[in-house]
Amino acid sequence: MSLGPLMIDLQCTVLQAEERDMLRHPLVGGIILFTRNYENTDQLRALIDAVHAVREPRLLIAVDQEGGRVQRFRSGFTRLPPVAELGRIANKDPARALSLAETTGWLMAAELRAVGVDLSFAPVLDLDHRRSSVIGDRAFHRNPEVLTELAHAYMLGMRHAGMAAVGKHFPGHGGVAADSHLELPEDKRSLADLRAEDLLPFERMIHYGLPAVMAAHVVYPAVAPLPAGFSYNWLHTLLRRELGFQGAVFSDDLSMAGARVAGATPTQRAHVSLEAGCDMVLICNDRPAVIEVLENLDYAPNPASQLRLTRLHGRHQRNLQELQNSPQWRKAVEMVRSYDADPMLDLDL
Repeated sequence: MSLGPLMIDLQCTVLQAEERDMLRHPLVGGIILFTRNYENTDQLRALIDAVHAVREPRLLIAVDQEGGRVQRFRSGFTRLPPVAELGRIANKDPARALSLAETTGWLMAAELRAVGVDLSFAPVLDLDHRRSSVIGDRAFHRNPEVLTELAHAYMLGMRHAGMAAVGKHFPGHGGVAADSHLELPEDKRSLADLRAEDLLPFERMIHYGLPAVMAAHVVYPAVAPLPAGFSYNWLHTLLRRELGFQGAVFSDDLSMAGARVAGATPTQRAHVSLEAGCDMVLICNDRPAVIEVLENLDYAPNPASQLRLTRLHGRHQRNLQELQNSPQWRKAVEMVRSYDADPMLDLDL
């Protein structure tokens, strides 16, 4: 069985019987985990093993483990500062910031790989224009050159740990105030303006070998009438043809308010997104929507998408105890501790 184009979520800390049936559906290709799916590392490992036992090839297992506000697994994992801290260090000591970025990317990815997670949707490549509260300190920096170098180092760390990076949110979410979880943001800048700033990190990271991107639920009316994740112009003409991107494209969550402009039903939104060029679409926190798509989406497997997705399976896995006994892990934890902006909050060791 091939990997389907749909990534869905689970309800709790153990795999439910009805979820086993859903995961066997040929349209499903992965799951995304949330805090509600986590109690401790042993439980998480058991949950992931149960998912992998359902079918071959193994479903992709993903999570948002950026650090700061967006870190789904905390107790039992190293608490990661927001990456904006790396940007602040880069203003004074660029060499130290790059070293810390690579170490942080490695530590985040190595801990997740040790429990069987394939992907963290990171790094964030959005610029911090100081307009978006939903991005904010999730962004490395305001300057695209500084951001790109930090993100590149972070990606190298992830790669050394056996995890593919997923740059988000293409072509840039940082220039709008609206939160796409709640409404449809609109960025009225011209394509020339976007090329000069927000697109630069994506262009450079693609040159550095970025394996995957996640598209933004943001509409750029000067470029295309639909948000980037539903736009052939953004995903094929610009991302693939112009920028030469050959990796996988993920949609953002189709249940978000910013996605509803692409269709009245989840199936319509999934269809538009896949036709526009996404390889995998996410539906989170809306089980009826998942069921509706599984029952109604007409999708023919795409061999090129299959190849792009299978390349995202994690590598270099070792168990968590072995990892935490290693000098590399201990040194990495101390380095992360060294730039934690709030030393009163202890890391979870």
